[in-house]
Amino acid sequence: MSRAKALQYYLLARLLLAPLMLWTITTLVFLLLRATPGDPADAILGTRAPVSAKEALREQLGLADPLWLQYFNYLGDLLRLDLGKSLTSRGLPVWDVIVQHFGATVELSFFAMLVAVVVGVSVGIVSASLRGTIFDVFGRLFGIITYSLPLFWMGMVLQLIFSVQLGWFPLGTRFPLGARVPEGITGLYTIDSLLGGNLGQFFTAVHYLMLPCLTLGILLSGIFERIVRVNLRQTLQADYVEAARARGIPERRILFAHALKNALIPVITVLGLTFAALLGGAVLTEVTFSWPGLGNRLYAAISERDYPTVQGIMVFFGLIVVVASMAIDIINALIDPRIRY
Repeated sequence: MSRAKALQYYLLARLLLAPLMLWTITTLVFLLLRATPGDPADAILGTRAPVSAKEALREQLGLADPLWLQYFNYLGDLLRLDLGKSLTSRGLPVWDVIVQHFGATVELSFFAMLVAVVVGVSVGIVSASLRGTIFDVFGRLFGIITYSLPLFWMGMVLQLIFSVQLGWFPLGTRFPLGARVPEGITGLYTIDSLLGGNLGQFFTAVHYLMLPCLTLGILLSGIFERIVRVNLRQTLQADYVEAARARGIPERRILFAHALKNALIPVITVLGLTFAALLGGAVLTEVTFSWPGLGNRLYAAISERDYPTVQGIMVFFGLIVVVASMAIDIINALIDPRIRY
């Protein structure tokens, strides 16, 4: 079987398995939400509301139906691409909730991933190319520390230092309250402000984005540092690298033109795996920094027992991970002809 045909079969299998994965996520979230203590009626009306009012609300929302009926009703709506309506956002459709908050999450995730790749790959290259030096020790310590630090704790520490004590960065929002936000074209304030030609809005958006972005990006960079350092060291000891040295090719050219290109192939693979971790990290970052993204909205929906919103956001996240993973597989196959599926 040809390589192209094998890749097609692999992607077809992934496409067929995607609905199964999304169904598993939906089912687990559905059951876990209803197994946890708390009642949506209490979250909406308050614990002191009359019992009759709570029962009427449960009946209206369909929460008085048997569990199996609620489950099949939800699956039926999901097959029609209807994620339902939020219980706590004045009946706003869940799709609208996702659209309102997803731009903030994309902006944070994209720039955090950019920071993670740039910092992690750079430190990994320096550590691997200067083996046995103090730079190598620093690189290893950097990878271990950034990989192991709790994100929420680090976020709070950095806020206390750089926002509260030094006053360098703002707290608790994405843009100044009352200020005119960039016109909504993409939902990303940095991009929209540039498209609108407003540099003042751009620098303001970057200022508010910088601290949460650096926190999430640097803590994720340890993953890339460790992978690059290990793979680059192995590549620098390969036979073709030794042959290049024997021909008198400068070490810098060997590093960047020969070894680094092959050492970065595993980094592309890890990008897909890191994307799921990035979404989880974005949830913690958004809650810690009060960033108005989809992760923060998910946390609020869980606290409020807003079942449709939680289920809809989790299905949406699951779909993003499936698509991102397939895209990484395609890129890997195009870059490295040795890969077989």
